[in-house]
Order: sequence, then structure tokens, then C-alpha cells
Amino acid sequence: MMKTRTIAASRSVASRGIWRKLQKLIPYAVLAVLVVAIVAGFWPKPVRVETAEVTRGPLTVSVFEEGKTRIRHRYVISSPIAGFLDRVELRPGSRIQAGKTVVATVEAQLSGFLDARALAETEARVRAAEATKMQRNAELDRATAALDLANKELARTDALRKTGATTSREWDTAENRVQVLTRELHAAEFALHVADFEIAQAAAALKQAQHPEPDKSEPLRILAPVDGYVLNVYEESARVVTTSMPIMEVGDPLDLEAEIELLSSDAVGVAPGADVSIERWGGDSPLRGRVSVVEPGAFTKISALGVEEQRVKVRVDFLDQMPPNRELGDRYRVEARIVTWHGDDVVQVPSGALFRRGSDWMTFTVKNGEALLRKVEIAHNNGIAAEVRSGLSPGDAVIIHPPETVHDGASVASYH
Repeated sequence: MMKTRTIAASRSVASRGIWRKLQKLIPYAVLAVLVVAIVAGFWPKPVRVETAEVTRGPLTVSVFEEGKTRIRHRYVISSPIAGFLDRVELRPGSRIQAGKTVVATVEAQLSGFLDARALAETEARVRAAEATKMQRNAELDRATAALDLANKELARTDALRKTGATTSREWDTAENRVQVLTRELHAAEFALHVADFEIAQAAAALKQAQHPEPDKSEPLRILAPVDGYVLNVYEESARVVTTSMPIMEVGDPLDLEAEIELLSSDAVGVAPGADVSIERWGGDSPLRGRVSVVEPGAFTKISALGVEEQRVKVRVDFLDQMPPNRELGDRYRVEARIVTWHGDDVVQVPSGALFRRGSDWMTFTVKNGEALLRKVEIAHNNGIAAEVRSGLSPGDAVIIHPPETVHDGASVASYH
């Protein structure tokens, strides 16, 4: 019994000794943990960055600008003689039919017809109108022949494209030529209708000039020159008018084109035949269009900020039909996205990964958790992605909008 008590007492003494030693080590342990925490807190951590991958694929560059619609073929009806204009009953939007709708009535001034010079001028106007009609007939024949040839070329190109013997670009060129010549044919037809109208008006004026007696003179009725609508009425009230005074403007709202005013620096890169997307015109989806004309002359326009800008008018043909109950009219506002360049197989990098250093384009790539500064050569840029000519390869990871803390050789961690 005594031996057992002695062993227990010895164990108790040993335990107290170990506890005292552990108590002496606790401050050192706490100090060590504190030092480790401080070192870990001040140890440089990888900068968290957003990364993206350099890819290969199609790239389109375009310019975006506001514009307005306009009726392509419009005609201003004027009085062929001096006289008294009766009140005009038609209003903007009124439907007219060529050769049937009376758009205005003018009562001639009989005293004016007694002038021999006025009679000679009227006869000359008739001959000039007839000569103009002959010219318009020749233009119509030329436009018809050119369109027939273009349609045959398009058919041949289409057959070759199906067999892979021609490129899509050549087919697009042939299709664009057909569309341009179709528009020219419509313009020639419109001009011929106008020439017929001018002959009829000149003949009516000559008839009244040859019979100035009150009992043989009748009011001159001006008939609609084309099918369409009244766009503007310049002289609504009854009044005295002179020869060639504008009365109203007519046209067909279905014969629309868009007129886009581009900065001259942007217009340099736009070519006839370029694809266009008409956006924010009031419909649910954009309309396809194609550039028909880039006007060779610019004009000065004052921006909303008071800055003088050189603008160029670009005319765009609509390729899509208007959806039901969604009709555009004359001078309606639209926004157009015009394609200036397109590549089908392009190495491209997000534009947000690029920044300037002097005159060079630079970017940061990520490899094994380290940021590497690279110089790259950039070609086309649409604001979202840029074409890479050298410096990057498909599959490389680049940093999007690198923060100021990122430098060459910095440790980074991607959260993309």
C-alpha cells in the first residue's frame, strides 16, 4: 500500500513539473503565432484580375450614325402658266393617280396670251418637253438592257457559286449590280412619267395660248404626274401665281431610301455595296440595307456641342420589306450601322485588354500565374475586339482592364 502511494505521489509531482514547463512555453507559442500572422498579412498576395482568351473567328468593323429616310423619286408640281390658282383641296398624305387625279386648277390670264413672245415660249416649251421624252425613252432602254445583262451575270455567278467555282464576294458584287441597275430602271421609268406630264402641261398651255378668247378658254387642270401621295402643299389658298411657281410636292412613300450623315473620316472607309443594319427605326428588329451612293462632296455641320464637323451623305437602299402596320415615311429618323470591314478568320483580342504605351499597343498575358507584358500589332478594331497581326496567338490568356498594381512579372490570380 505504501508503495502504491509513493508511485502516485511521484506521478503527481512529474505532472506538475511538465505543466510548469508548458506554461513557460505558452508565451513563446503565442508570439510565434502572432509573428506568422503578421508575416502572412504582409506577404504579397496575387492580384486578382479578369482574363479572356485570344480567339480566332469572324470580325466585323462598322460605323454607327443617325440619319433619316427620304423618298428617292419626288416631283415638285408647278404652274406652267401665269394665272389665278384655285384653292388646292389636296392635303399631305392624299393619294394620287397618274393622269387621273387633278392636283390643281389654274385660270389663265388672258391678257398674257396676247403676247407673241409668250406664245413662242410656250411652243418652245412643248418642243423641249418632247425632246426630253425622247431622251428619257433612250435612258429607259439603256437601263432595261443593262439590267437584263446584270441578271444573266447574276444567274451565271449563282450557278458557279453552287459548284464552288466562284467566291461569295463575286456573287455579292453581281447581286449588288442587279440592285443598283434595278434602282436606275425605276428612276428612268419615273423620269419618263414626268416627261409625259410635262408634255401634257405644255400642250395644254399652248392650246390656251392659241385660243385666248374667253369663250374658248378653259381653266388649266394640272393632273398628277405619277402614282403616289402628296408630300407637301406649298400653295394651299387661292391666289395669283406666276409661271413655274411651285404648288406642291408629290412622290411615293414606298420608294424609300435612308440618308445617313457620316463624318468624312468615317465615310472614307465606306464603299457602295457595303452591308447596313437599320436600327431603332420603330420596329421590333433591324432592317437590312445596302449602301448605294457615297456622295463625293462633304458639307459643314455644327454639332450639338458647337463643333464644326465635315459630314458626308451616304444613301442606303432597304433590302427588307416593312412589316405590317410598321411603315416608314419621308424624313423619319433612323440609326444605321454600316459595315466598313469584315474578316471571316481573324485572330482577335478583346479591346479592353489593350492599352497604349507611347505609340505602341501593349497587353498583359498570364502564364503560370504571372503577368507578362507584351507588345502587339493591331489592325482593325470595332471597340469590342481587335484584329491581332503579331504578338499574340489563339489560346493566350490576356488581362482585361489591368489595374495599376499589375506590372511585368507580377503574381496574378484569375477569377474569370
